[in-house]
Amino acid sequence: MKIPLISIFIILIAGSVAFAQSFTKPGIIVLGISQDGGYPHAGCMKDCCNYAWQHPEAQRFAASLALIDPVAGKWFLVEATPDMKEQLQLFRELTGGEYNYLPDAIFITHAHIGHYTGLMELGREVMNTSSVPVYVLPQMKSFLETNGPWSQLVKLENISVTEIYPGNEVAVSENISVRSFTVPHRDEYSETAGFNIDTPQKSYLFIPDIDKWGKWDDDIIKRVQLADVAFIDGTFLSADELPGRNMDEIPHPFIRETIDLFIDQTAETRSKINFIHLNHSNPLLRDTANTILTQTGMKVSVQGAYY
Repeated sequence: MKIPLISIFIILIAGSVAFAQSFTKPGIIVLGISQDGGYPHAGCMKDCCNYAWQHPEAQRFAASLALIDPVAGKWFLVEATPDMKEQLQLFRELTGGEYNYLPDAIFITHAHIGHYTGLMELGREVMNTSSVPVYVLPQMKSFLETNGPWSQLVKLENISVTEIYPGNEVAVSENISVRSFTVPHRDEYSETAGFNIDTPQKSYLFIPDIDKWGKWDDDIIKRVQLADVAFIDGTFLSADELPGRNMDEIPHPFIRETIDLFIDQTAETRSKINFIHLNHSNPLLRDTANTILTQTGMKVSVQGAYY
C-alpha cells in the first residue's frame, strides 16, 4: 500500500517560494510536529517507524515553531527540541538565510526532554553562544539554574533566562507578543505552559502537551474560538496505539476525544485546529489525509508550512 507523505524536499522548495511570495507579514513556520522522541522513534522497528527509517523524507522533528517578524527582521523559537540543530538549518533553508542563524529569543513550555534539551547546542561544546534570551515560567527557570548541565549555560552566560508569569504578555517585537498560561501535565520538574501568540494579522494558540481536556480549569473550545490558528496536543489518535501500556500514565487527550468535543462546533472553529506533537505510533503521521480528520475539517500540522 502506498503511504501518502509529503517529502521534506518538496516542503523546502514550497517553503522557499512561500517566503519570496508570502513572508512579508509576521507569522509562524512549523519546524516540527512529532512527540519528544521525533519520528521515527529510537528503538522502534515496528511498522509505524519502519517506513520512516527507510525513507528519510518521511521523518519529522519534535514539535517546534518559528515566529517570524519580517518587518523587524527578527525570529523567535518556541521549544528547544533534541532536533534543534536540524531545525535551525531547516529554518535557514526555508527563509533563504534572511534571518540570523540563532533566534532572537526562545520560549520553552516545560521540562520534558522534547522541549528544552536542544539548549545543549548553545553550550561551549557546540556554539558557545552569548546570552540568548530564554523565556520560561518560574519553576522552569529554577530547574535550568539549579540542574547541570543547564546551569552551566546560565553560569557561562550562553543563555539569559527570563522569568515569565501566567497571563503576562511579552512583546518580543513591535509585531509579535507572547502570553503564557499554565495547563495540567505531568509536572515532575516544572510547571507546563501554553502560549497565545499575537500578530497584527493573526492570533495563534500553542498547547503541545496537556493532560485530558477535562482536567483543565479553562475551556479549550473558547480558547480555539478566540484564535485564528490552534496548534494543540495530538499525541495519540486513540488508546489502541500502545497495547500493554497504561495510558493513565500518559493521559494526553486522544484525537478522537478532541473530535468528539468539537463535533458540534462550527466548521470554522473546527478548521482552526492543527494537531501537533504526534507520537510515533500515531497513524496520522503516515496518513495526513485520513478521513477521520477530513470529515471534521481538522488537520495535522505540516512541518515546514507557514501559517
